[in-house]
This record gives sequence, structure tokens and C-alpha cells, in this order.
Amino acid sequence: MTFLEALSNPDLSFLRYAFIAGMLASISFGIVGTYVVVRRITYLAGAISHCVLGGIGVALYCRHQFGLDWLHPLMGAVFAALAAALIIGLISQYAHQREDTVIGALWATGMAIGLLFISQTPGYVKPMTYLFGNILMLSKSDVWLIGSLDAVIVIAGALFYHKFLAVCFDEQFVYLRGIRVRVYYLLLLCLTALTIVLLVTIVGIIMVVALLTLPAAIAGHFCRKLWQMMLLASLFCLLFVGAGLATSYTADLPSSPVIILFASGGYMLTVSANSLIRRYLRSP
Repeated sequence: MTFLEALSNPDLSFLRYAFIAGMLASISFGIVGTYVVVRRITYLAGAISHCVLGGIGVALYCRHQFGLDWLHPLMGAVFAALAAALIIGLISQYAHQREDTVIGALWATGMAIGLLFISQTPGYVKPMTYLFGNILMLSKSDVWLIGSLDAVIVIAGALFYHKFLAVCFDEQFVYLRGIRVRVYYLLLLCLTALTIVLLVTIVGIIMVVALLTLPAAIAGHFCRKLWQMMLLASLFCLLFVGAGLATSYTADLPSSPVIILFASGGYMLTVSANSLIRRYLRSP
């Protein structure tokens, strides 16, 4: 059975959910990933992604221990991601502390809290699912939640496009114009946090940074304007997620690493081709 036939098979609904979730989330990955690459805050995204495990662990523990069936693990992930984004943003903007030290501490603390609570959860949920992701385990409710988060990110990105553009390229100029730079920077970090939650469901915590930044980095080689870069990055995400799902289904391989390998291969191919073209143009 081919991948396209499997998508239309009523007995393989999990594959359709995975495909729909990947396509929806790719839009956010392209938009926010472009901001992350341009603003050069990849290391902040990495710290936020690892703090997500803490929120997932607490949510799972409370759900099993106190019977809170409504408490979805992604809700805990959203809370932890937003809290980490605000803490990192406020410290970098206001506190006179070494930013890299604080980021490293949050990175490790979030992982430790998550592993601790997961280990104490009745039935012991394996953390590997969240660390490396499993897009094929998504349910219909997960898809709806992903769609809702995606809508929030897209709307916010469109409403504050020009503010984010100014913050990414000329923060000093924006400040002199009387625009609240710190507020929009914190908002950008919060959007990054929400996007990371989507990424965790697709490729897991460990590989978040790759899918967040590689498509945008590839798009940056072909675009001069930010909105063009966002559009192309989203298209690349769609391509990588779709190709990764199709290949992993056909070859019976884990989906998340295959998706990342497609993204990494696309990036290396782009960089190599760009380097060869520049050498050719410079040669007499």
C-alpha cells in the first residue's frame, strides 16, 4: 500500500491525523522560525524546548494522581514553555545576570523536573516519546489543539508583523520611535514558545531546534524580504514533514528522525550549491 493510499484508508486514521497536524504546524514553523533565525535566538529556543518536559511531566502526574482527565500534557507544555520564555526574556532585558548561565540552568531544571514527575507517574510513562517525538501517536483531539495553537501564532504574527520586523533588524531605531521594544520582544519569545510546543508533538524535544531553524535558514538563501522568507520556509516545512512521513511509512522507520534528516539534507544541499555558485561567479 502506497502512502497516498494509506492516507485514504479509514483504518489508518492515525496517519491522517499525523499528516494534517504536520501540515498545519508547518505554517507556524515557517513564520516563527524565520523570526528566530533573523533575530539569532536559536539558543533561547533550545532552552525553552527543554523546559517543556517539566510542564508535560507535571501535567501527566496531576492527571493520573488527582484524576484530572481534562489536563492534557500539551496544556502543561504550553504553560512551561510560556513561563520559560517570560523568565528568559525578563532576565535578558532587566536583570544584570549572565544570560547564558540562566539559560543553562533553566534548560537543565526543566528536564530534571519533567523526568522526576514522569518517573513518579502511575504506570510510568516513557519519556522517550516526548524527547524524540512520535507524530503517529497524535489523536483527533491533539489535531484540534494543534490547529488552535497554530491559529493563534499565525494571527499574532500577522497583526504584529511590522513590529517584529523592526525588533529583529533595528531594535535601537524602534526604541527611539517610542515603541515598546521589550514588550514585543517578550511577545516574540512567547510565540516561539507556542511554536516549540507544536514542534514537540512533531519531532520531540531533542530535535525541536532543527525543524524550527533549518527551513528558515534555507529560505534565507533565496529571499530578500521577511514575508517571502516566511512563506518559503513554511513550504519547505510542508515538504520535509510530508516527505518524512511518506518515507518513514514506506520504509517502516521512525518518523521524527526521518523528517529531521530531510531538513538537514536540504540545508546541506542548499549551502553546498550556494557555495559552488559563488565560486563559479567569482572565477575569471
